Amino acid sequence: MKFSDGYWQLRPGVVAAHPVEVHDVVAGEGTLVVHAPTTPIRHRGDLLRGPVVTIGLSSPMPDVIGVTITHFAGEVPAEPRFELAVEDGTTAKVVDEDGVAVLTSGALSARVGGGDGWGVDFTAGGRALTSSGAKAMGFMTVDGEHHVRDQLTLGVGDVVYGLGERFGPVARNGQAVDIWNADGGTGTEQAYKNVPFYLTNAGYGVFVDHPGAVSFEVGSEVVSRVQFSVPGQTLRYFVVHGPTPKDVLRRYTALTGRPALPPAWSFGLWLSTSFTTSYDEATVTGFIDGMAERGLPLSVFHFDCFWMREYHWCDFRWDPETFPDPEGMLERLRARGLRVCVWINPYIGQASDLFAEGVAGGFLVRRPNGDVWQGDQWQPGMALVDFTNPAAREWFAGKLDALLEQGVDCFKTDFGERIPTDVVYFDGSDPVRMHNYYTLLYNRTVFDVLRDRRGEHEAVLFARSATAGCQRFPVHWGGDSESTYESMAESLRGGLSLGMSGFGFWSHDIGGFEGTPSAGVFKRWIAFGLLSSHSRLHGSGSYRVPWLFDEEAVDVLRVFTKLKARLMPYLFEAARQAVGTGVPVMRAMVLEFPDDPACTHLERQYLLGDSLLVAPVFTDDGTVSYYVPEGTWTRFTTGDRVRGPRWTTDRCGFTDVPLLVRPNSVVPVGAVDDRPDYDHADGVTLHVYELADGTTATTPVGDAVFTTARRGGVVTVEAHAAPPGWRVLLVGVGAPASVEGGTGTEHVQGVLVQADRDRVVVVVRENDSGGRPS
Repeated sequence: MKFSDGYWQLRPGVVAAHPVEVHDVVAGEGTLVVHAPTTPIRHRGDLLRGPVVTIGLSSPMPDVIGVTITHFAGEVPAEPRFELAVEDGTTAKVVDEDGVAVLTSGALSARVGGGDGWGVDFTAGGRALTSSGAKAMGFMTVDGEHHVRDQLTLGVGDVVYGLGERFGPVARNGQAVDIWNADGGTGTEQAYKNVPFYLTNAGYGVFVDHPGAVSFEVGSEVVSRVQFSVPGQTLRYFVVHGPTPKDVLRRYTALTGRPALPPAWSFGLWLSTSFTTSYDEATVTGFIDGMAERGLPLSVFHFDCFWMREYHWCDFRWDPETFPDPEGMLERLRARGLRVCVWINPYIGQASDLFAEGVAGGFLVRRPNGDVWQGDQWQPGMALVDFTNPAAREWFAGKLDALLEQGVDCFKTDFGERIPTDVVYFDGSDPVRMHNYYTLLYNRTVFDVLRDRRGEHEAVLFARSATAGCQRFPVHWGGDSESTYESMAESLRGGLSLGMSGFGFWSHDIGGFEGTPSAGVFKRWIAFGLLSSHSRLHGSGSYRVPWLFDEEAVDVLRVFTKLKARLMPYLFEAARQAVGTGVPVMRAMVLEFPDDPACTHLERQYLLGDSLLVAPVFTDDGTVSYYVPEGTWTRFTTGDRVRGPRWTTDRCGFTDVPLLVRPNSVVPVGAVDDRPDYDHADGVTLHVYELADGTTATTPVGDAVFTTARRGGVVTVEAHAAPPGWRVLLVGVGAPASVEGGTGTEHVQGVLVQADRDRVVVVVRENDSGGRPS
């Protein structure tokens, strides 16, 4: 929300009150409370006037400082609230430095007051990060409605990212962003996944602890500040120190939650019936047979909406005319090694038997007069499950549990954005705050059923809506895209933005959802989709099996599905990193290269894990331009070298995409190419790239750990708890001077060593350049 009219004036109807000085400071055990009047105190008479701003500072964990700005403290605390972690034993030091109150947590400090003016400065390591200065913090009354806001400064070159899955430019500078979930597709300023957290390249991030409507002006009202505001009497936010963007994500996700580890099978290819297409078991079997006959590995089959009867969404019952033997069908799919996903949402159509059950049990969201809230926007007469009611959650979960008993493995949790505010919840939650938060209760209910029934590491969703904290329940997909190159690009921007908002896993509809893609778009999107964390073929009114496009599409899908299966030892470790650190599997370039100014605005390429650079192709003719950071990078498929920093342009066939390996990398490649869930260490090959002298790299693969070191011309690889049969490929290296612990043979990309012990030593010939520069 914009409050000002230019720099000097306020908009009509706006009244502002800003703190102007520190009146007193109350220091507690690791806390500061500051009272700051909004008019200068010249004499005692000025003490009779308000308002006075109360600012509270505290720290839930090292390097994170919370700021609470309050006008009237008597406001009834509203629910829901984000569930935040507070680390035991966290200490924050409070000192008085020449009249300046300072709260320090880890390396991060907040300094309040000092001099003749007003300000809250955030510093770390002797460096200013950001600050709230004159007329930044305050109370803004707009036509009688009270808001609390703050503005934090942006330095020259500071760039802002995140705020959820947003489809416009990844750099948020210059944008106005409303945190309000909406079903707006992937081509507008609306978003399915709104997260009130932004990340900067300046050593910090900011999380606004408010589940409802939060308004951000990112250098768009005052171009040198990020403004955020909420309605009401109180605003709380946290400044999260890095110093690197990955450090910020690590701390932010420690505060709001990290994702569960999805099962390995979920990383394989998912094939859908699509949305409004006609299908039955014969259709499904035909698709699966067609994939098998063409050598196309398939992991999950997804049944979209019409697995249930029309007008009966959601009653969680198979359409008896289309699927007369669901248990038998599921068993037949299971016998083929497939997992099954079915579509659900939290809306109950009036024709569903569950509607009457929900009304009788008090399980549906109601209007203030006691009526069940109903609408016709999605299903005729639809109502909403009230997930604030424990009995409603148990009722809903029981319906899902019956499907799991039948043989279903996971759920696509669609919708959850169009949540009304003129309603009453069972637990008295504020309906405006529940609008965004509803999706967290919905997805957690479904995820908990899967975890309870299938086990800790077998639960996975395919979810569309989200807010802060929903990253705990992966996986999320990008919503309803168009079948165009432009929409493919906006989908990538959304995924990179979501990754910088704390979400570790993300997917999208290969080929786009709305419309039917051209063969070119479909084939280019396949490469992007299979080099994403999760991969699904899905559409709206047309099928997405590749032979309906052309025979080359079959070849393209085979190449990239098999490539992803072979990369599973590497990808699953990237998944473990996301679970342990909050750093996403698909990473915007700035996450890995925050000091490279060329990376600050890159949004058509990304790192998959920490070592693979992917540049999707957005043209039929295969022309693609991308940036290669400093160092000697290696093309994964050919072994050719590319020296950065530089921009480069390639011309790729449909079975190719720029896939470059970062220098000083060890990429474990699996021995299986027809499924993702295998023993990743059995027969693994460690691809070693440009290992610098003095470097040691540790590579976990399942329960095995490999340690690779280079000292001068000697490369040593030691295996711990690894099954026999592992190999090492020294990429770009010619015939070695000697090999101990294995047998070396020439390889098109270098030298391949078959280990016969737990330790391999390769002596590389001096001045061995290897490879071909480009």
